Amino acid sequence: MRKFVFVVFCMSFMMLFVGTGCTDKKATSTEPVSVDSMLVDSLGTDSMEALIEDEPMPKAADELFDDFIFNYAANRRLQTDRTDYPVSVDTYGKLSRVEKSKWGMEHFFMRQGYYTLIFNNAKQLDVVKDTAIGNVYVERISFAKKQVKRWLFNRVLGLWKMQGVKIMPLAKHEDAAFLKFYNRFVTDSTYRSFAIAESVVFSGPDPEDDFSRMTGELMAEQVPMFLPWMPSGTLYNIHYGDQPYKPSNTRIFVVRGIANGIESEFTFQKISGAWMLTKLNT
Repeated sequence: MRKFVFVVFCMSFMMLFVGTGCTDKKATSTEPVSVDSMLVDSLGTDSMEALIEDEPMPKAADELFDDFIFNYAANRRLQTDRTDYPVSVDTYGKLSRVEKSKWGMEHFFMRQGYYTLIFNNAKQLDVVKDTAIGNVYVERISFAKKQVKRWLFNRVLGLWKMQGVKIMPLAKHEDAAFLKFYNRFVTDSTYRSFAIAESVVFSGPDPEDDFSRMTGELMAEQVPMFLPWMPSGTLYNIHYGDQPYKPSNTRIFVVRGIANGIESEFTFQKISGAWMLTKLNT
């Protein structure tokens, strides 16, 4: 009965909800688009960068990598101080070193306006708050180039430092199979329609009350109307800890905005050997 009531409620407010974003109520398309056509809040991002660059990084920012990486990506002086030179670069197995004078400022996801996180289970969602984590890498996943570039960060004597770069084929990524699925899911609408479970658990903002949320289940045919924007083309993904991606039948794909507070969480599960969207949290 709960499912039927939710369906009726959804249809009553469908037009209103589809016309708003997940958390900031901005207009959004129901069709995933490429990153190049995403409307990023560049003013907010630029202002954030200027604010960070003008202020010294608080000592407490070294406790959580999230706090550190925003400073590292926006503050040229800090990036210089917290990079081990010469930088060791592994390019498809060929090692080289980049001297300080040749190293360019890397803004990572700051100009893109969002970054992603990929987890094997719900328990891993708390790893971003773990102050004991000492190894993190930020990776740029390019589907067009079929390439992954990783910046390796380690905490040394309590301070985060970038200590190496690795460039490799996308096919060599530990989670290459899921990434291949994800890329097709967001770029092929026909394929996507077959990769949505018959019933999808949904949680999102209440269109009648900005301070409330609504939960329930969506039928597969309703999901495209509620599906928020999903990035494609190039992903900047953060992986916490030195544990590789483990074989698992679950993937939680998180899209986290930088200056706009948007966050969307997509849960995929393998059903009969195929990845399916089973839960949506916006």
